Amino acid sequence: MGVDISNLIKYRLERCKETIEEVELAIKNKKLHLAENRIYYSIFYLVSALALKYNFSTSKHSQLKGWFNKNFILTGKISKEYGEIYYTAFENRQEGDYEDLISFELEDVQDDFDKMLRFVEEIEKLLQD
Repeated sequence: MGVDISNLIKYRLERCKETIEEVELAIKNKKLHLAENRIYYSIFYLVSALALKYNFSTSKHSQLKGWFNKNFILTGKISKEYGEIYYTAFENRQEGDYEDLISFELEDVQDDFDKMLRFVEEIEKLLQD
């Protein structure tokens, strides 16, 4: 028995929204590493939902990022700005999770959060098309 793709897309969109709430709580509590992690995962869940809409699925973060760039940024379907937001979120998550002596500033994390919200708004339009 296969999984219904529309339900899986809906689930991943819900995960994205839940993760946005987690970011808000992390920022409020000044848990900035956690906030950067969740900013990335909100984007990841949303892009993985978009990928399912276009019959692409992977558990590899770099493959998903490459697919997104190839199919949406390089084709001009959406602005390069959104590719940069995705890339920065990925890099911040990597650094925060795996590098030593990394710190994030509240102002920068808030800016990343605002950019992520714009990203989510733009990608949701693609999911509705």
